[in-house]
Amino acid sequence: MDRPNYITPAGFAGLKARYHDLFAVERPKLVETVSWAAGNGDRSENGDYIYGKKRLREIDKELGWLSRRIKAARVVDPTDQVDRSKIFFGATVTIADDQDQQRTFTIVGDDEADASQGRVGWNAPIARALRGAALGDVRRLTLPAGAIDYEVLAISYP
Repeated sequence: MDRPNYITPAGFAGLKARYHDLFAVERPKLVETVSWAAGNGDRSENGDYIYGKKRLREIDKELGWLSRRIKAARVVDPTDQVDRSKIFFGATVTIADDQDQQRTFTIVGDDEADASQGRVGWNAPIARALRGAALGDVRRLTLPAGAIDYEVLAISYP
């Protein structure tokens, strides 16, 4: 991994909770089901066995991914931000484009980004364009459809 995996304390807790749920709850139940299904005889037409083995592979793959993300995580608490006049990790930002359409979102870790909830990943193009911007700054975001200028209207931290 060439970049640090910045994440909020809540996001880190979510990753750990997901790992624990998969490892300690879902996987053991599935192993028990697969063992039971394997004991039923012919495995080639046994839906419980076939689905269970497939789901076990999916869980193991996700556990590996979660393990790597947790290991690489650098927990950053936005409440500890000293310079609250500029946009950094954890900032809630309100911006306006050329047509005066406003958007408000919070810059969070890539693993906890969810645009429908107003959380944008730290490495998203818009977050990269706004890093270090202060109130009133205008930043240009270049997209395949063209360039858009955004003015920073508000910056807040929890």
